[in-house]
Amino acid sequence: MLTLLRVKNLALVEEATVAFEPGLNIITGETGAGKSILIGALYLLLGERADTSAIRAGETQCVVEATFQLAEPQVVNDILTDTGLEPCDHGLLILRRTVKAAGGGQAFVNDAPVTLPLLKRLGAHLVDLHGPHDHQSLFQPASQLDILDSFARADAERAAYANAFSRRQALLARREELAGDRGDLDAQIALYAHQVREIEEAAPVEGEEDEVRAEQQTAGHAQRILELGQLIVQATSEDENSALAIMAPARKALDELARLLPAAKEWLAEFRGHTDALAALTGAIQSELTHISADPARLEWLDQRLATYDKLKRKYGPSLANILQTLATAKTRLQDLQTRDQQKADVEKELLAVEKELQTAGRALRKRRAAAAEKLAPAITAELQALGFAHGLFAIELTPSEAPLASGLDKLEFAFAPNVGEPMRPLRAIASSGEISRVMLGIKVVVAAADRIPLLVFDEIDANVGGETARAVGQKLAQAAKRRQVIAITHLPTVAACGAHHHAVRKEVQAGRTHTRVVALDHAARVEELARMLGGRESTSVTLRHAAELLATTPTS
Repeated sequence: MLTLLRVKNLALVEEATVAFEPGLNIITGETGAGKSILIGALYLLLGERADTSAIRAGETQCVVEATFQLAEPQVVNDILTDTGLEPCDHGLLILRRTVKAAGGGQAFVNDAPVTLPLLKRLGAHLVDLHGPHDHQSLFQPASQLDILDSFARADAERAAYANAFSRRQALLARREELAGDRGDLDAQIALYAHQVREIEEAAPVEGEEDEVRAEQQTAGHAQRILELGQLIVQATSEDENSALAIMAPARKALDELARLLPAAKEWLAEFRGHTDALAALTGAIQSELTHISADPARLEWLDQRLATYDKLKRKYGPSLANILQTLATAKTRLQDLQTRDQQKADVEKELLAVEKELQTAGRALRKRRAAAAEKLAPAITAELQALGFAHGLFAIELTPSEAPLASGLDKLEFAFAPNVGEPMRPLRAIASSGEISRVMLGIKVVVAAADRIPLLVFDEIDANVGGETARAVGQKLAQAAKRRQVIAITHLPTVAACGAHHHAVRKEVQAGRTHTRVVALDHAARVEELARMLGGRESTSVTLRHAAELLATTPTS
């Protein structure tokens, strides 16, 4: 259940902490006091979109926090573990969200930062919140199916159908795609075949272009390089008057001098170093010259190879990576186009199998729904009769759809006849908000017994009802609170008297600012609050006595 709700700087609330208990928790207060601020705080904690205008004037951010104590935390723990978070410690779950006036904010689960989609995912298993306008969802076939499937516990059947339907849609899209480009199929095949052939015949290789370009630079000046190189070799070693030839007598003289003069040994070593270096340089030049080719045929090949690279880059991209990617894409596309007939046959075969699977899953889902509808409709009828529709009848009309839908093979319509002699009409034809609110409550009471959401929240579910009907609404809320924790905001004393716990929202002005606070009421304070709801601001002995009697004679939960 929800044990604690903290609100700071949201609308009129500067700071409030509300402790909730098991059973029916009632929240009352004068119009405009800020009762629905608490509901707004819950909406934020359930991942709904934040409106920065709701932040208290003059503040930079608002903070809302809820503490849940979960008796059965397994579903929540599975979600947390699935997203890499630690499971709840002994079922304790704390949701917190900040909203900044400048925009943005943060969300936390057990102090770990999370995304809003995760808050929504958790909230779907924690709170069923019904606001003043949420009954509009009852008019939508999708919402009606959700209610029926929740009551039927048809998760497995619905998932199996959804899986088959998704694959069917993908196959239908693929079939349409395969049939869509028949007109230019031959032209496409010719284009991709040409691209593959052109690139594969060119056989581009990583790094080859740079090597070819460098060799071309050398080959273009090969004759001059050979001339200059040979001139250097001759000057250093080959001519009679070459450097090494001229230095030979000096080296011989140094050999003899080193034997006669100790200092000459160092001269000899240094001289040998220079002559050896010159000889080594000459050898290196000679070796490099052997690799220089002045063959016109080689130069022509180099020119053609570079022209091939330039052509490929102009057509298929500025780099070799682009060219190779074009080749891979063209191969894949060519394979796809050349096997179209086989692919079409394969798709038709798969589609036939998936259609059978879809029908099987759809019939299983229909069977589950039909069985649940037979129980749900009379159960809701019974609740509605207790809520003032003495002769009302509720029906669930399940009919086959003309074609498979994303939700199943069925169309669904909730129908209602509120009075004797009136025909069944779809819920969307009900004009009275009081009637539709009671229908919503009747459905919630029944479904609450079937689902596992621990908290039901009703914001003015009793709008536009009064008298005995209001008393019946309160009793139904109390009945639902025997199975689930219920929080209800109400303006009717007969509904408020049914609560096991009562909070009043007070608005007051301090230092020129309006403040809203939430007060837990004891028995005496409850009598005063019910008297206010019965007779207005000024409580009289009559209204106080009436309030005390109402509280004493009303069963609570």
